Amino acid sequence: MTDVQIGKSQVYASSLGLGTNAVGGHNLYPDLSETMGKDVIRTALNNGITLLDTAFSYGHGRSEELIGEVLQEEAFDRSRVIIATKAAHNLQQDGKFNNSPEFLQNAVEAALQRLQTDYIDIFYIHFPDETTPKNEAVAALHKLKEAGKIRAIGVSNFSLAQLKEANQDGYVDIVEDRFSLIHREHEKDLFPYLKANKISFVPYYPLDSGLLTGKYSEETHFAASDLRSKNPDFKGPRFKEIITKVDQLKPLAKDYDATVTQLVLAWYLKHPQIDVVIPGAKRPDQVATNAKAVDIQLTAADFDKIDQLFK
Repeated sequence: MTDVQIGKSQVYASSLGLGTNAVGGHNLYPDLSETMGKDVIRTALNNGITLLDTAFSYGHGRSEELIGEVLQEEAFDRSRVIIATKAAHNLQQDGKFNNSPEFLQNAVEAALQRLQTDYIDIFYIHFPDETTPKNEAVAALHKLKEAGKIRAIGVSNFSLAQLKEANQDGYVDIVEDRFSLIHREHEKDLFPYLKANKISFVPYYPLDSGLLTGKYSEETHFAASDLRSKNPDFKGPRFKEIITKVDQLKPLAKDYDATVTQLVLAWYLKHPQIDVVIPGAKRPDQVATNAKAVDIQLTAADFDKIDQLFK
């Protein structure tokens, strides 16, 4: 597993991480098993994945608590694990986003307690609020970085204008935002800015709720109660077009003795503007399978072939 530097910080993380919204994210997924969630974390760490990406909003802190419990186990060395967490949701204001320095300082302290650690490797402002100057929010995190509470500063779901405001003093190390083979708007605007300012990038939803895994067909139907039924990617001609393109990946995946999921993850891992990819998982076997993507040596020609297929 290759380690990559996060922005200009001293944090180095595995290029393949783990998204943990299904670990303790009871508000996001029904019937989650916390026992299995902790096994997901253990499997990731045992397969060379060092970056665990969590957030307060995943179970209102429960995901952080479960990660903290696993890291107390004798088998794991905290210094070899990179914890990334996020905050912005203010439950005292019905979940309204808050980026004020006071809120962020309290959020970091609370996360440290839930994670049972004395530092957080990467801390993100999860969503922008409507009022706080973004450079003031990041300046508050910079003070926490100087105090050793956090090691790298990130923002998530910021527009390019908000990111530029946040990075006025050059303190932003990493950006996490939506990006995938079928959602590529950031290639034109965001990526050039990140490259010029040595800011790392992490895409979320890299597998687009399973749409890029090859497990669906044009005949797949989603019940009205399924959130995917309301997602434009999963409806009508667009759904069929995406499925047709994903199906074209299957022969190439076979050439690499890989699954479609592993092939897609390998594309992200080779992408010059993507530093870490963080697929989520509900089961340990999914984590172990995803980890094998780092063994795929995707050729430049095949990278371009996949790239052009989904342009």
